[in-house]
Amino acid sequence: MNKLKIYTYSTLLIAFALAFYLISSIKFSIDEEERINKAESLIIDKLKIIRDAQITYQSVNGSYTSDWDSLIDFVENGEIFIIQRREETVLLDYGAEETTLYLDTLGSISVIDSVFSNLISFVPKTMKFVPGYENLEFEMWAGKIEKGGVSVNVVEVKNPKPIDPDRNESNDANINKPLRFGSRTSITTAGNWE
Repeated sequence: MNKLKIYTYSTLLIAFALAFYLISSIKFSIDEEERINKAESLIIDKLKIIRDAQITYQSVNGSYTSDWDSLIDFVENGEIFIIQRREETVLLDYGAEETTLYLDTLGSISVIDSVFSNLISFVPKTMKFVPGYENLEFEMWAGKIEKGGVSVNVVEVKNPKPIDPDRNESNDANINKPLRFGSRTSITTAGNWE
């Protein structure tokens, strides 16, 4: 075999090895991104459930909770009252109107049947756990802040251990921080994925 054939075959072999390496590294990146997206989708779904539970808890009790046991017990055993609102307006002698507001309680419905009825096989006790991790709980904080001279209730729930290695608290943009909803400094229950 002459030297030209040896160089040709060795160059061809190196080209195939390089092509294989490039293709496998690109495929790995695509597969990893897909894995992260699927895992974060499960976490977002769980955060939406927790957000619905917190908003319902706040509407019934007047504040959010930072205690998982209270929130889970509320979802399992709590009730929402069904209220009918009606107004009566009476025209007074001097042309003004007087409006009377009546609120009638018609009954109640359980939280799990009203808020979470569309979720098949929903188990409230598992809502505190981050999907993809064994026994890792979401970090939940609830409190009051002052905005415009008024004390308001706020809540924040976040994933303490992000799946995506690029998500961390030191990022400037909220969208690049660990998945969460709510805020400790603003009046919002929006998620940073929205």
